[in-house]
Amino acid sequence: MKRFGLIGFPLGHSFSAGYFAEKFSREHIDATYENFPMSSLDGLRSMIAHSPDICGLNVTIPHKQKVMALLDELSEDAQAIGAVNVIAVRRRTSASGTEVRLKGYNSDVIGFADSLSPLLRPCHRKALVLGTGGASCAVISTLRKMDIETLCVSRRQQASYCGVPVITYSDVNADVLASHLLIVNCTPLGMSPKTDQAPDIPYGSITARHLAYDLVYNPAETLFLKKAAAQGATVKNGLEMLHRQAEASWRFWHAD
Repeated sequence: MKRFGLIGFPLGHSFSAGYFAEKFSREHIDATYENFPMSSLDGLRSMIAHSPDICGLNVTIPHKQKVMALLDELSEDAQAIGAVNVIAVRRRTSASGTEVRLKGYNSDVIGFADSLSPLLRPCHRKALVLGTGGASCAVISTLRKMDIETLCVSRRQQASYCGVPVITYSDVNADVLASHLLIVNCTPLGMSPKTDQAPDIPYGSITARHLAYDLVYNPAETLFLKKAAAQGATVKNGLEMLHRQAEASWRFWHAD
């Protein structure tokens, strides 16, 4: 039986195990998916080498960037973004033994693009990306491919992040929001159980022309989305993105 799983730490928030268990049952796939809590990556390659049934892994915080140094190959997207959330395991057996090769991919770009695209209107040509964490680079890379001009917002002053200009939250005013009608929250603010938190932006300046997208999916409606919806904005959480990136993971695991 093939095994797949998720590495990261902690893993209490993960939806992946349930998603793939349901997929395997629904599609009659003889495989399992399990969580591998790992605070350190020191034993990763050894674990894979000694578990010949492991065929693929997902990667979550805090390992999306550090894991790259342990891989044999990177996809174009993973290399450009500087983060990996999918590892495909390839084994080649010869007279001298079994060679294990690991290739890293980033399915966040696929999940985000597929879930965002149907909501975009011609007015959504400039985006405000909230946060400079690991997920932000995937979002910025996706928006770049869509020819959407992007401005990043950080708590700390810095000139740029992942190739785009950065401003601080104190710089986000009515004028900035008037010219950036797509707002993407890449921070964990509002994630359960701290549902009373939201990025510090002037929500009163959001309008019905705005599209507010939150990568957080638990709760289904974060305080960020509630505040934006109250102003008439179109809102969407990150659940569909997770579904679509999970399916992309499955394709990567089975790619030639």
